[in-house]
Amino acid sequence: MIPKRLLIVTVTKGFRHGDSIPLIEELLPRIGEKQGTFTTDFVRNDAEMAEKMTVTALRRYDGVFFGNTTGDLPLPDREGFLRWIESGKAFIGVHSATDTFHGYPPFISMIGGQFKTHGPQSKVQLRIADPKHPANKPFKAPLEVFDEIYQFKNYDPTTFRELLYLDKHPNDGTPGYYPIAWCKRVGQGKMFYTALGHRPDIWQAQWYQEHLMGGIRWALGLEKGDDKPQRKTS
Repeated sequence: MIPKRLLIVTVTKGFRHGDSIPLIEELLPRIGEKQGTFTTDFVRNDAEMAEKMTVTALRRYDGVFFGNTTGDLPLPDREGFLRWIESGKAFIGVHSATDTFHGYPPFISMIGGQFKTHGPQSKVQLRIADPKHPANKPFKAPLEVFDEIYQFKNYDPTTFRELLYLDKHPNDGTPGYYPIAWCKRVGQGKMFYTALGHRPDIWQAQWYQEHLMGGIRWALGLEKGDDKPQRKTS
């Protein structure tokens, strides 16, 4: 199998996760090479974004990984970038990828939700919405996790496949629905997002790496998994 080509973007224009971004840049190439799944290239600054993320340059890649990006990134062509994904490419976003392009609704629609807020880091019980999806293979039962837990706005679970969620507020315990990870079709392309990944120890955890690699492999078309929304109404 010829490895896929994954472009890892770690540019930030808002808060920068200075503890986890170096781990993203270290771990993903190592895991991809070890598994023979993908090779990696990087966009770490504005100049590299201008060079590697034009519509023409993106043709060299099979997917893009937004690793804790924030703010309004200087994409050369935002509309062209989304059309590239829709043409059959993979988009993978982790944690603050949903804290990116707040003023650009088409991106929010593509990724499936928008960061609203978070409270203090907390211990939560992750609920599994789809145990058969490749991203959920490491989870055999509800998993207890300590991380910075995002809450979202502008999301609609009838538009994406739920993978992980909470059934209570991460800080005050109020019963409710709080999505954590999901996937969806974007035209002919695929989108996988997980809100986990603030803390360095999360990135170093075997279960998280397996969760992430399952989502990446699915988005790149290397593993099968359902992408149909479970919910008919919000």
